[in-house]
This record gives sequence, C-alpha cells and structure tokens, in this order.
Amino acid sequence: MSTLSLAQQHAQIKQQLEQFAHEYYVLDAPTVPDAEYDRLMQSLIAIEKEAPQLRTADSPSQKVGGAVLSKFESVEHEIPMLSLDNGFEDDDLVAFEHRIHDRLNMSEDIEFACEPKLDGLAVSILYEKGILVRAATRGDGQTGENITENVKTIANVPLKLLGENLPSRLEVRGEVFMPKEGFENLNQVQKEKGAKVFANPRNAAAGSLRQLDSKITASRPLRFYAYSVGVLEGGEIAALETHSARLAKLSDMGLPLCRESDVAVGAKACIHYFNKIGEMRSDLSYDIDGVVFKVNSLNLQQRLGFISKAPRWALAQKFPAQEEMTILRAVEFQVGRTGAITPVARLEPVFVGGVTVSNATLHNQDEIKRLGVKIGDTVIIRRAGDVIPQLVSVVEAKRPEDAQDIVFPSRCPICDSHIEKVASEAVARCTGGLVCGAQRKEAIKHFASRKALDIDGLGDKLVEQLVEQGLINNPADLFNLTIPQLTSLERFGDKSAVNLLRALETAKNTTLAKFLYALGIREVGEATARNLALHFLSLDKVISANLDELTEVADVGEVVAHHIYEFMREPANLDIIRQLQEAGVNWPDIEVASAEQQPLAGKTLVLTGTLSQMGRSEAKAKLQELGAKVSGSVSAKTDLLIAGEKAGSKLSKANELGIEIWDEQKLVDYLNSL
Repeated sequence: MSTLSLAQQHAQIKQQLEQFAHEYYVLDAPTVPDAEYDRLMQSLIAIEKEAPQLRTADSPSQKVGGAVLSKFESVEHEIPMLSLDNGFEDDDLVAFEHRIHDRLNMSEDIEFACEPKLDGLAVSILYEKGILVRAATRGDGQTGENITENVKTIANVPLKLLGENLPSRLEVRGEVFMPKEGFENLNQVQKEKGAKVFANPRNAAAGSLRQLDSKITASRPLRFYAYSVGVLEGGEIAALETHSARLAKLSDMGLPLCRESDVAVGAKACIHYFNKIGEMRSDLSYDIDGVVFKVNSLNLQQRLGFISKAPRWALAQKFPAQEEMTILRAVEFQVGRTGAITPVARLEPVFVGGVTVSNATLHNQDEIKRLGVKIGDTVIIRRAGDVIPQLVSVVEAKRPEDAQDIVFPSRCPICDSHIEKVASEAVARCTGGLVCGAQRKEAIKHFASRKALDIDGLGDKLVEQLVEQGLINNPADLFNLTIPQLTSLERFGDKSAVNLLRALETAKNTTLAKFLYALGIREVGEATARNLALHFLSLDKVISANLDELTEVADVGEVVAHHIYEFMREPANLDIIRQLQEAGVNWPDIEVASAEQQPLAGKTLVLTGTLSQMGRSEAKAKLQELGAKVSGSVSAKTDLLIAGEKAGSKLSKANELGIEIWDEQKLVDYLNSL
C-alpha cells in the first residue's frame, strides 16, 4: 500500500473523527455509536504506526496520551488570568450594578452575560492557525504549568478548530472539570483497585489534570467548558462586540460551552437567574459553586477596566459553601426499618450548604475503615442540595493525640440482639426483627406511609408515641386502637381521635400491590410489589411460592426472591398478616388486564429530563398502569426513552443505542389518545 493512499485514508478518518467528536461533545447529537468511533480511532492509530510522519499535533490519536514527563514546565501568561471579586447576597449584585452605573455615568440597565461558576480547574488553551499548540494551568495568574499533553487527551477539547477565517492566535480560557457521574464511576474503580478515592469532583479533576503520565489523564472522565478569550489576533471573532457573541463563535469553532449560560438585563434579572441556577444545582451533571456575571458589552468592559487582580466588569456570586471543616465529637449507631445499622457522626456544628450541620452519615463499617476516621479528628463535611451531609475525608495533620478508634457494636444498641453482617453485603443488620423497638417503629411508619396503606393523620411522631406508650407493637395493632387510648395521648383530642379511626377504616380498602409493599419486605419496592401482585394474583399464592416460582416474576432475582421467601416462612410475619386480614384489611380480586388495557405490557421505558405538563411520578404511574416497566437507566433492553427538557446523558446513550425517543408532548398525545 502506497504512502499516498495511506495519507488519503488518514485524512479521511481524521476528518470523520473530528466531526463525530464535535457532534457528540459540542452539539450533544451523536450520529454514530461509541463502538464506531473506537473502531475508527484504532484504524487511525494503526495507520500512524505504519507511517509515523502522518501523526500531527492535531491528530485525534493524541487523545490517548503520550510520553511520560519528568516535570511540568512553567508558562508565562501573555495576559494575566485574573481572579474575580465575590458576592454572597442579593445586595452584592445590586451594589455591583450601582458601581458600574457610577463609573460609566449611565443609568440604563446593564446587560450581563451569566454563566454557572464551574467547580474545577481554570486553564488556558492556545490555538495558532486553528491548531492546539499549548495549554496551561492558571497557576498564580501570572505563571502556570504547561499541561498541553494532558489537555489534548480531554475528550471534548478540539485539537483543531472548525471553520474559516480563524484567528492567527486564539487563547481560549475555561474550566476543566469532572462530571458527577464520571466522578462516581472513577471512585468506584479506585475502591475496587484498593487505590485512594477522591474527596470531590474538583479534587479528582485537579489530580487527573496534573499527571506526568498523560495516559492516566486520558483514562479519566475529564471535560472542558470555555468561558472567555485571552490573547486574540485576527479572525471574525475579533470584530464581535459582546462576550456572549464571542462565546457563540467559540461554539461554532467546535469548543464546548456550558449550556446553562444566558444573558440577563439588570440586577433584578441576574438575581432571578442566580436563584434559578441554585434550584437546578443538585440536578446538574457537574458541580458549581456560584454564578459569574460579566458585563456583556466588550466596549463597556474596556471602559470599566481592572482593579489590582480583578476586573471591575465581573462578579462571582457564590452559593453557600458545600464543604467545610469541623470536628468529629462522637459516633452513634442508628437502627433502620430493615435492621440496618448506620453509624452517624456527631459533629461540632458547622454552617455548610446553607444550613447548620451537626450530623453526617458514615454509611457503614467499610466506609469507616476506608476513611480511616477516628473520634476527635478534624474532618471535611460535604453537603450538596438536599443530599444528607457526608463525611468525605480526614485532615490527618490535625489529628489529636487522644483520638479514639470507632468501635462498631456487636449487639444492637436498641434491643441488644446480635448484629449480623453478611459477607456479600456492606451493611450490618440487627437480627431482632419485630422485637427491636427501632425496627418496630419504622415498620409501622412504612406501613402507614402514602405509597403503602396511606393512613391519613398517622405521622411519624404519632407512631413513636403509640409505640412508646405500649399501645401498638405491630401494624395490626393499629386497627384495634380506641378513642380512649388515643385521647390519653398528649395533645390528642376527641376530634383527632375520631379522624384517625376514620382514616384507619378507609385504609382497610387497599390493593394487593400496596399491601405487599406495606409489609416492608427487604428490597420489595412499589414496582416489585406490583409485579408480584400481577403475577400471582392472590396473597396466598405469594405466601406459598417457592424460590423458583418467585424468580419467574419480572424484576425478582435470586436475592429478592430469597428475601420474600424467608419473610413468608416466618411464623410471626404470617401471624401479623392474619391479624391484618381479620381486622378487615382487604383488596379486590385482580383481573388479568387485556392487551387493550395494557398496551405497554412487556415494554421497558425510561424517563429523563424535566416534564413540564406532568410530574415524573405522575408520568411513571400512568405508564405502569399501561403495563410498562419504568426503569431508571438506559440499556440495550430499553424500548423507549421519554425525554423532557434538559435531558442529559440518558438521552445521549439512547441515541447511541438507537432507542426510540419521545418528547413530553408525544407522551401526552399518546396518553390522551387511549
């Protein structure tokens, strides 16, 4: 084969790979599956091995990593990479706009470019005649480290810019970060290898980007979003008059941008944008710690200028910190509804994520060992959105001499029953079952919950009172309560007692699926309970089913089948079921649905994104009524994906697998047509 023909093949494959990468990472509209991209990449690498002269700086093969460096060289930034002034309250944004008005001697509202403040690592990427020639960390703002080989491996960083009339020199500035899903997957791999896990996505990104071996960086799920321009010489982009227009032009060149970026006029609109992003924060695929507001007009930016190390035309409005240091004072062990023993860290109270945190979960015995945490340690606490605060790492340098090991109990702290830990499970459990006070309370709370028997007025505090007063010991006892018993409780009058007894009477009429769910069998959620009911059609058949028969039910594997089988073989459990039926708890016979009634039977559907016309729970319930299995993840077995607004990785994977995709309106039209 001639060198010319190899060169032609190389050029063709290179162009295809560049186009596919642009479609996937910038347009979020991939046209080929990953396997095809990988196949073309291997073909390109094979050609370059045969003809090394074809391997250029902008070849997609550079994404896989190159030679190991002995150290990073220093890079002097031609234009300093300045920091930003910070704001923390709405008043700070208003004051920011007032300062701009005063300095410019103008009264009209200012247009601002608004961008989520990514929690990653700031970098500078220099392109000459459209080719990536150098990348550097921010460093101290004046001097950074040369990380060119590592940045080349980042999947969505183009090695060659798209389009005509490109600048002769263009310095793109932005953030390298690690998406949340990639971070979780990386830590899982690290755990399995027995290697160090990362405390948060930012640390993972920083550690991955500063590897002397770029092959390691290439193996990490890093991403890049551009947010500004530094050095700029020539090209169409130089004639643009606003920051947002420049960003749009960068996107045309193939550089990825943060999709949540927008433009707002006036401080009031900026505050609205900040609050909107704050509400979205926990659902975003990446970590942010605030919002950056920049005067959109480049002319006004120039007139405003700089002060010391920050521009006058930009402000970073910060969210409350999501990580803080505090001291671990003690560890208590809680017993859950299924007997799971959860260690809870009692902390010196600290303000983090907008609230004062004094407790954090330690998950299980394995997590305590992995963290190497001791009582008395200074620890880092993380809170994101509504997620339970977690202890993510230990500051060992601050460990006191009298720090104490955390001793996991061998007996239940509630009922003194033996604690058992199955080798295949991370969670240790109390074996006390119904005799354990903690499990008894939680079992009754679960039984009365909205998705179970939905007993109106029977809240958690009332359940605790009833158990503590010895009025109930199991769910069946609820239906034997009397008005005198209830009115004997503190702050519980005749009217409340009558209303609760009426609610208990109403709750007796339920469905088999809800009853099975209400029993609290391990790993039997709503969907599994529904599948059991539809498969066996009667409670007696569920009770008498053997393991083989149970595993024939959709979504019931060997482990869940074992949990159900053991539950139904426990005389105490069967006795409570009998008592519930004798108390009048009942459900109608299940009629086998026709194909017309369940047109989605046997189909697996996935919901993703934001649904504006109905809630996700409502959509899920309606689809399940039509016989569909609603899954939380996309796989080759998925039949249909319903994508709402801001659908992310699930939509990309569905496109990649060639799965049928509906938008919300098509779902609504389908439901209305039935």
